[in-house]
Amino acid sequence: MTVTIKDIAKSANVSTATVSRVLNGAGGYNEETKKKIMQIAESLGYRRNEMARSLVKKSSNLIGIIMPSVSTIFYADIVNGIEQVAQTHGFSVILSHAGEKGNRLIDCLKMLEERKVDGLIIVSIPVNEEQIQAIESLSVPYVLLSTDTQNEQIPFIKVDDYEASYTATKYLIDYGHQKIGLAGVDLSDYVAGIPRIAGYKRALKDKGMDFSANYIKAGDYSFSSGKEALYAFHREQAEITAVFCVSDEVALGVISAAFDLGIKIPEDLSIIGYDNTRVAAMAVPPLTTIEQPFQLMGEKGCIKVMEAIQRKVVVKTEMMPFRLVERASVRKRK
Repeated sequence: MTVTIKDIAKSANVSTATVSRVLNGAGGYNEETKKKIMQIAESLGYRRNEMARSLVKKSSNLIGIIMPSVSTIFYADIVNGIEQVAQTHGFSVILSHAGEKGNRLIDCLKMLEERKVDGLIIVSIPVNEEQIQAIESLSVPYVLLSTDTQNEQIPFIKVDDYEASYTATKYLIDYGHQKIGLAGVDLSDYVAGIPRIAGYKRALKDKGMDFSANYIKAGDYSFSSGKEALYAFHREQAEITAVFCVSDEVALGVISAAFDLGIKIPEDLSIIGYDNTRVAAMAVPPLTTIEQPFQLMGEKGCIKVMEAIQRKVVVKTEMMPFRLVERASVRKRK
């Protein structure tokens, strides 16, 4: 049976108006009364009718999330961060998948517009000017997570891929490696690919080391990209002693190919990953990697959008910290 505010009022021996004010945070009561009513509401299993409330407020309390797909490991932590914050503040989320390259983004926006979302979070999809205009046409607060755009007016939250890549490459150099491969990177990706290549090159240059284009193996940040990269290095007899992988999935692919080829990690080849997804600690050997704070990104993104919805706060870009997590996949070069 559905519990109503009348049931709560009867149990608390107060008026229904007082119960309504407490549940809606309207004021006009003391702290003792509030505590009593909230405890009774919880014990009776009362659930507010959020849909009815949203109709009165002309608000859906819905935040739309658009992401490429659910196949990549790190999306789970981002979505968890968003959902936890949203639910704590009485919001719900609706997920929409735009495909690996974000090709269905416009369709997703149309669907979310029909659902009358109050805010929007776009995860790991580079957006062009046409798509930005479509996003703006919804007239709701939004933010990009783990991606950005060449339009400086668009708010985003991400790590500095250039600096993170520089840090990873320098770490390998400091361990005595001079022939360092870069695996699985999308050469045309201006959001993550190009900055990571630039950081890799700069670290080599700062140490006075030569750069070879043959040491960069293109890919799509996937497991198969990692396997193909190491097979290519092996065919070309590149004699690399370390590989900087642009994702943990790529690193797992390199480890898999190394097993096939009889190459020992880290005795024969050192590997560093990127992301610090859950599989990084499960790898054999456990993977040294760059950590992106995906859960925190999700939380921050949701908070920014909710503040814009509720208090008209302008959503601003924020760079997130990264850190290098040392495990067992890198060995000092003698």
